[in-house]
Amino acid sequence: MTTRDPSNHPDASHRTLDHSVRSTPPPDITTLGRLRESGWRSIPVSEEIRRNASSRIAAGEPLVTGVLGFENTVLPQLENAVLAGHDVILLGERGQAKTRIIRSMVGLLDEWLPIVAHSEINDDPYHPISRFAKDLLAETGDDLPVSWVHRSDRYGEKLATPDTSIADLIGEVDPIRVAEGRYLSDELTIHYGLVPRLNRGIFAVNELPDLAERIQVGLLNVLEERDVQIRGHRVRLPLDIMLVATANPEDYTNRGRIITPLKDRFGAQIRTHYPPDAATELSIAQSEADLPGRAGSEGAGRVGSPRVEVPEFMAEVVAELSQLARQSPHLNQRSGVSVRLTIANYETLAANATRRALRNGEAEAVPRVSDLQALVSSTQGKVEIESLEEGREEILLSQLVSAAVLLVFRRRVVLDDPQAVIGAFTTETVVHAGDDLPVTAYAAVLNEMPALSAPVLGLTGGSEDPGVVASAVEFLLEGLHLTKRLNKEAAGARATYRGRG
Repeated sequence: MTTRDPSNHPDASHRTLDHSVRSTPPPDITTLGRLRESGWRSIPVSEEIRRNASSRIAAGEPLVTGVLGFENTVLPQLENAVLAGHDVILLGERGQAKTRIIRSMVGLLDEWLPIVAHSEINDDPYHPISRFAKDLLAETGDDLPVSWVHRSDRYGEKLATPDTSIADLIGEVDPIRVAEGRYLSDELTIHYGLVPRLNRGIFAVNELPDLAERIQVGLLNVLEERDVQIRGHRVRLPLDIMLVATANPEDYTNRGRIITPLKDRFGAQIRTHYPPDAATELSIAQSEADLPGRAGSEGAGRVGSPRVEVPEFMAEVVAELSQLARQSPHLNQRSGVSVRLTIANYETLAANATRRALRNGEAEAVPRVSDLQALVSSTQGKVEIESLEEGREEILLSQLVSAAVLLVFRRRVVLDDPQAVIGAFTTETVVHAGDDLPVTAYAAVLNEMPALSAPVLGLTGGSEDPGVVASAVEFLLEGLHLTKRLNKEAAGARATYRGRG
């Protein structure tokens, strides 16, 4: 499996760190005796996480990585929960980085942890709890073999589904081991489930309400008494584990609910939320979007791989579209408008520009207003539209796109001499725009209408890059239309603009 290298990303500081990377080798300690001599001390996992979190907080470092917009809301609550040693449930709509937060908590574990070698449940060499480890300790004493597990192996998660069983989570008798000659009463016949196997680590349950209520009961002891009991065996495993879970508020009534005793056992319930503003939304999209031809990336600008440059005003339109969608009465707000929508739209916008550049043989792909038509298809699958007449969905989404363009236009464009700009459009003047036109078409527009040069350069920040200039021309034309200064005739992604006289 291949992964993106966060260090090559233009906004690498906001990426989730890869905790599976081993920054140091495991200690060269292989027996219990040598472990004692080293002075290593065994502490509960909650204390381990608290200690590492305290160090980060004192150093002014974020508790988790790869999340934005939670600095003053969610993260302080998470810091409190960790310092208190609580199990945590994150409650929020889809696409609010709940899973990312949980996975980032792996970084609060020590990089290496000693266990009894070959133990299935990460037995503490000082205090083993499984029959296998206890027998081995009694037999070998200080020569008990010790191995080291990386923190990435001390985290596991389970997507709750109605068919999840107690055997999946806690364990079950293994018929293969019975067939090998062991008695059913032998504890060594047990095949441990996910929870025991993550002893001395973090176990996460995604979409907890989807877990059948009778299965949720199986987690009660894990959260309170910190043990599990398997089948009819008289075995008690005093587990050391941190349990975290996620849930969507709507799931309490739609697909299931969290039983009251289980909710009561979570020490902290933290509400997540969507990005509070378009700037944060845009930062997330830019850090997450996969743009193969992004300016500065490897291979950008080569033959067959146009360099992608997204002007700030176009990127802001994508972010504002999601913000407006979360306020629209025509969209189901209980379902939520995920940040994944912003990321998908950002990638789609760049993809449509790349397609044009490839067809026109251009080395640079710069999105324009005419490319925004492509966002309708990438948006439809990520929002739930309240019941409308058939065919109204595309109209509604197109209206949201226009509203986003208008919002950014009013914020970004100040016409020093509006009369000169409007006056450049005589009754005979017709300007064509479209997602298939080459950049040279827009250069010709500026040559014929020099009054547009000043506001265009204001949008580009003084840049005369042909692709960015073409994007600014289209954005200016669309903004003048939306502010009722120009007439527009549109057919799909093609349009003509003319004066209103």
